[in-house]
Amino acid sequence: MTPARLVLGVDPGRSKAGFAVVGPDGGVLARGIETIETLQGRLLLVVAGCGIDAIALGRGTNGRAVRSLLEGFGLPIHWVDEFETSRAARGLYFVDHPPRGWRRLIPLGLQLPSGPVDDYAAIVIARRFLARGVTPPPPN
Repeated sequence: MTPARLVLGVDPGRSKAGFAVVGPDGGVLARGIETIETLQGRLLLVVAGCGIDAIALGRGTNGRAVRSLLEGFGLPIHWVDEFETSRAARGLYFVDHPPRGWRRLIPLGLQLPSGPVDDYAAIVIARRFLARGVTPPPPN
């Protein structure tokens, strides 16, 4: 069996969740943030449009409730530790959106992103899963 090719990373939260489709090289094919109420419907569309092999779900706030939303997708769901994913997500955000003007002079550790970074946290979760080299079970 081969390692997962495409992974759906999910960063669960109380009112919203971030998601990202990540390839085996860590490249991001899709990402977004949805409310918990709309998450299942949105991810059904994402899963239908991609060849997702596994779901990497953050083991954090509201993780169990989000897992119950994802169990009907027919994909293996793997728990991933969320230790310092918020910090790593901020770092990824600033790679994509580097500070401009006078903000370039302020260390990144002292800056905050202009909006939520749950989608970037989902990227971190998916990449952590891929780094583990977990092999998904064969399709049914």
